Amino acid sequence: MIKRFSTFVLASMLALPITAAANGDSGGPGVSELELKIEELSRQLAELRAAVDEQRALNEDQEEFLDEIDEKTEDWDLAARFKFYGDFRSRLDYYNADTVFGRNLENDTLWTNRFRLNLRVNATENVEFKGRLAMYKAWGMQSAFTDDSGAMWPVFDGNVTRTPAEDSSLYVDRAIVNWNNIAGLPMWFSIGRRPTTDGPPAEIRLGLDERQGTPMAFMNWPFDGLVLGYAWSWGAEQMGTSRVRFCYGRGFEDGLQADSADSVDDKDFAGLAWDIMKKGDRFAYIQSFMGFDITNYPNFQSEFVEFGVQQDPIMDPTDPNYPGGFGPRKNLGNVWHSSAVYQDKVSDLNYFIAGGYSQTIPDSEGMFFFDGTPSTDNEDGYSIYAGVRYDLDEIGLKLGGEFNWGSQYWLAMSPGHDEIYQSKLATRGQVYEVYLIYDLPTGEALSKYAKTFMRLGYQHYEYDYSGSGDWNLYPFDLDDAGDLAMLQAFGQDPVESADQIYLTFEAYF
Repeated sequence: MIKRFSTFVLASMLALPITAAANGDSGGPGVSELELKIEELSRQLAELRAAVDEQRALNEDQEEFLDEIDEKTEDWDLAARFKFYGDFRSRLDYYNADTVFGRNLENDTLWTNRFRLNLRVNATENVEFKGRLAMYKAWGMQSAFTDDSGAMWPVFDGNVTRTPAEDSSLYVDRAIVNWNNIAGLPMWFSIGRRPTTDGPPAEIRLGLDERQGTPMAFMNWPFDGLVLGYAWSWGAEQMGTSRVRFCYGRGFEDGLQADSADSVDDKDFAGLAWDIMKKGDRFAYIQSFMGFDITNYPNFQSEFVEFGVQQDPIMDPTDPNYPGGFGPRKNLGNVWHSSAVYQDKVSDLNYFIAGGYSQTIPDSEGMFFFDGTPSTDNEDGYSIYAGVRYDLDEIGLKLGGEFNWGSQYWLAMSPGHDEIYQSKLATRGQVYEVYLIYDLPTGEALSKYAKTFMRLGYQHYEYDYSGSGDWNLYPFDLDDAGDLAMLQAFGQDPVESADQIYLTFEAYF
């Protein structure tokens, strides 16, 4: 358009002399007046050309700017794929315990900090990565703290991010890749460090109200493995949705070793987990798995324990001359474990009931050693677990209570528990707990992950049998004089009762 206008102006200028002559003949404006008009038109043409050049330069600058914006937008789109969120908890514990032979154990104040950072990102439309790093330590300590009860497990793969008996390092707590919608079906495959801690119904007591893990809370053991799952809708509205998973994992890697009678096999888990139905707050779940080639103890990060691995397998670890550790590592057999939970909410009342069953299936090495003699019999264990929580949303307060009981041979797979000293769901006996959760008035939430609250709770443990959570020593009856004599001969003085009070400050962001 500018070129056409310039041509028109030049044509008009060429025509001026002819027009001027015509006007001169007819008595119109003189030559001087026409010259002034030509000068004015020339000035306007020069200004127009300058404006065109300025606009062209501005357009070039804008194109460069838009190119930069496009590049940055692409970077922003890439960055936006990554979702980060996390939580911080500071916890204060008081713990007091009495042992069967009269000792009193106490920790008047144990402060801990826990920080967790979650990451979620899609690689493709149907492949996503989920990860979580965790730091968990006691105040003032960069190494394991003292445990005179002898009940705390040393740090190993199944509790490394779940116990404060370590340092302030960030460890990989969860790291999984999910391939969803396989072949266009509601089927998925998942592999990596599994989300197998704080499973239902733990979220009720934790104040989180959303499922935190795949298994029921009797199985509180972070491990590496894989899952193949399939989901569907029941069709009936009241039944909601369902999904079933085949799960496999490894609990101990035997490494490269010579094939001999003393060699140790890998310890693996395999089983099924089924969300029978999920509709709103109503949830029914069952799981059953087998632990294959269970070892007498895992790869504890303890020089004392691991020293025993190298000892003469013929030598009895109870021998006073035994140099240390737990003795050589060996496979003991299999463990079958099943559990189920049903939970729901009626008005402001949350409730759940759960049950567990375990069976030890020892090989020739035996389990549950009694007087140095292994038992090769299958032993059945049972547990029940129930709880309620009433929500007073208008004042941000939640009040709850729980009870659990375990039989003599009950085994909970819960080294990743969140009880500081001993897993309450592994207890061979009973545990009573009451707690309250207060949602802090900290202003409007800035994200969907945001929560700030405090938890105050009290737990009372009463042990009926020794060795909760262990399949090595026989579970002696703590009310039987003969069994107590055997415990004394083994040099064991287990906790008979304990009280724990905890207070937390928690922020999710």
